[in-house]
Amino acid sequence: MPPHVELRSLTRILPSGGRTLTILDQVNLSIDAGDSVAILGPSGSGKSTLLGLIAGLDRPTSGEVLLDGRPIHGLSEDDLARLRRREIGFVFQSFQLLPHLTARENVLLPLEIAGEDRAGERADALLAGVGLAERGHHYPAQLSGGEQQRVALARAFAPRPRLLLADEPTGNLDGATGARVLDLLDALRREGGTTLVLVTHDPALAARTDRQVHLRDGRVVS
Repeated sequence: MPPHVELRSLTRILPSGGRTLTILDQVNLSIDAGDSVAILGPSGSGKSTLLGLIAGLDRPTSGEVLLDGRPIHGLSEDDLARLRRREIGFVFQSFQLLPHLTARENVLLPLEIAGEDRAGERADALLAGVGLAERGHHYPAQLSGGEQQRVALARAFAPRPRLLLADEPTGNLDGATGARVLDLLDALRREGGTTLVLVTHDPALAARTDRQVHLRDGRVVS
């Protein structure tokens, strides 16, 4: 089952040149299980920081992130790593593929770490699902930006995450390629019944989600 995500008074403050900078300020947000939500806002509004906190990649200054009612901020680094490995997929704007691994090996990696049975079959099926069945032996440098993003999507969905977080998943792509990636993202999400939270500047992408949340100066404004 996909998780319900809840943010309670989530705040992130960083030191900045002898002063403090409030990145997120008392953010409250509830995301129903299986929903897709777009986080919108100008640069510097705290969107990517919000994703990182939900993923447990960073810790809040105060407030809580809860998955199915379980607060994650008090977990150890090892427990957070296990949570991300088993339950959370992350799609980075810059793809973050390992350059010394082929496309197939990049998709295989999280499956092998998780001890997945028939990992090779699942990796091949995912690459076929994103239209890259014939490109699995290529390295990231041999792939276009759109192909790399599709590999990144296949890798994120490989361990069947209950929660998928995507940071500007079409930000580096042209319009036609971006539209194809969105179609794939939606199809993979619906197939797995995954809760999706994505950050975007693109109103057209946001319109395809169940709900849009706007951030400004670290606060939810709508």
